[in-house]
Amino acid sequence: MNNLLWLIPVLPLLGFLILSLAGKSLSKTSIALIGVGSVSLSALITILIGLNFLNDPPAAGFISQTLYTWIEIGNFKPEITFLLDPLSLVFVFVITFIGALIHVYSAGFMKGDKDYSRFFASMNLFVFSMLVLVLADNLLLLYLGWEGVGLCSYLLIGFWYENPQNGYAARKAFIMTRIGDTAMAIALFMIFSWFASLQISDILLKAPQLFQQGDTTITIIALLLLAGGIGKSAQLPLQNWLPDAMAGPSPVSALIHAATMVTAGVYLIARMNVIFELAPIAQMTVAIIGAATLLIAGFSACTQYDIKRVLAYSTISQIGYMFLALGLGAWTAAIFHFMIHAFFKALLFLAAGAIIETLHHEHNMFKMGGLKNKMPVIFWTFLIGSASLAALPLISAGFYSKDPILWYAWSAEKGNMIFWAIALLGAFITAAYTCRMVIVTFWGSSKTEIGHMPGSLMTTPLLVLAFFSVVAGFIELPHNFGHFTLFSDFLHPVLPEVTMGNETWPEWIFQLMASLATFGGIYISYQLYSKNPALILRLKQSSLATALYQFWFLGWGFDRLYDILFVKPLTYLSNINKNDIVDQIYSGISFISIKLYRLLSYTQSGSLRWYAMGLLLGAIIILTIQIVT
Repeated sequence: MNNLLWLIPVLPLLGFLILSLAGKSLSKTSIALIGVGSVSLSALITILIGLNFLNDPPAAGFISQTLYTWIEIGNFKPEITFLLDPLSLVFVFVITFIGALIHVYSAGFMKGDKDYSRFFASMNLFVFSMLVLVLADNLLLLYLGWEGVGLCSYLLIGFWYENPQNGYAARKAFIMTRIGDTAMAIALFMIFSWFASLQISDILLKAPQLFQQGDTTITIIALLLLAGGIGKSAQLPLQNWLPDAMAGPSPVSALIHAATMVTAGVYLIARMNVIFELAPIAQMTVAIIGAATLLIAGFSACTQYDIKRVLAYSTISQIGYMFLALGLGAWTAAIFHFMIHAFFKALLFLAAGAIIETLHHEHNMFKMGGLKNKMPVIFWTFLIGSASLAALPLISAGFYSKDPILWYAWSAEKGNMIFWAIALLGAFITAAYTCRMVIVTFWGSSKTEIGHMPGSLMTTPLLVLAFFSVVAGFIELPHNFGHFTLFSDFLHPVLPEVTMGNETWPEWIFQLMASLATFGGIYISYQLYSKNPALILRLKQSSLATALYQFWFLGWGFDRLYDILFVKPLTYLSNINKNDIVDQIYSGISFISIKLYRLLSYTQSGSLRWYAMGLLLGAIIILTIQIVT
């Protein structure tokens, strides 16, 4: 079974190739079978290999399969080698399993789209690229997958390219993530210059031998890798591309947020954990960025009216929690939250897509309402996903994945009261905007007429994801809940345990505080949007509240700031420089070419007599030259 590892990424690639080359000649049923079937088969193989991995762990602790040598220049021999260890297995399971559910949903959601084959081809390529990223045994192959997901995000965010705004959102995502990608490329050059290798295992083994903790070189490398992760995972200060990425179809949003693009940064930092452990400044920067991002995005989510933008800011905030955990050395807690977040965020995006589709492409939550009884399956599954997002105590998987992060924010060696307070405030804000989203969308009076209801292809994945959004949390229980640590024990060979340093208070106190924060956020939203909506009108009369609302709604002004600092100066300089000497050279070449073309065009008169005379004159000239010479 282990020798089938290569099929996991190759099957989606094969689906992409078939749909790209022959998609236009295939029926929609055939397209769906190829697109959905390729990823579903990858998920099935992943589950079988995973079960075998658990029942009979490989002696080396990992499975490795080399397909061929990619490049061979002296000692530089990067290979196309796939490596499956506990960390990559978690990511591969999430990518293929949730990816397969999203593909099934897409078969129903996109059935009326004219570019059905292009959509599934791009989705298959997206899954393939992310699988290459997490299965790569060297950083060069990882970087290939890294750039692949960047390309696919561009293709899918701007899928409905007829709308110029969608093209703008795609370009924005592509350009902003290139900033981080450039930093990461520089990091790879530095790593190769010091380690003479890009093999991940070699780097992690040699790093403690080559560098002392806190050395400048290793710190720079870690910061450059962090910059790459910031770009892909939409963290401060490169977070503002993700809300605009909602221009793509809802299945694309679900795939980006749950299983591919934005989780790449989390994987990179976790995979290179030894590098960050040797660079305390860089690791603390990870925690600070995560803490700041989870607050900034949370406040912005409280002000949005587009249901998908609420979820987009929510993802930025939840990835912030993962970065906070990584920065504190709570590696397993970050990956556990990644997995649980993938289940409930995919569920929320797909349910939101079903609502939008049913309400004639209406995105505004305040134009929805009254859907609780009209769409019961969507309501209950959305409610389960929302409960997990808000970390509703005891009954939701999100509680069991977020609770360790709040606990470690205080008790870990690198934790402190500030990190804990920020994480706690973030939990309150998350519960508030989540409850607001549920109340406004499903309660109250109906404001938009309902169209056709979603079919079983769209509802079945929601039921599966709702199940995992409840039960998946029980594979890792807190210390005071019996400390059932199946997940962390599985990852322990790859990820180090968190170093504890401040356990002055029992864990149940922090769980109680987190629960109070969650219920407090729910209560505030209930009062504002259901029980006493007049309070909203009073807040709108306050100039300070209005200014804050607008500031948060516009993403804390980052778009405007970047427009002033970078876009406008670059545009201004481009306009000045557009007629420089280089342009004049190419303009001159094109001018001469046009003139010559027009001169030659006079010879094409269409008159047979002129052509005959031309042939005769040409023959006379050639014969004269030969006689004279």
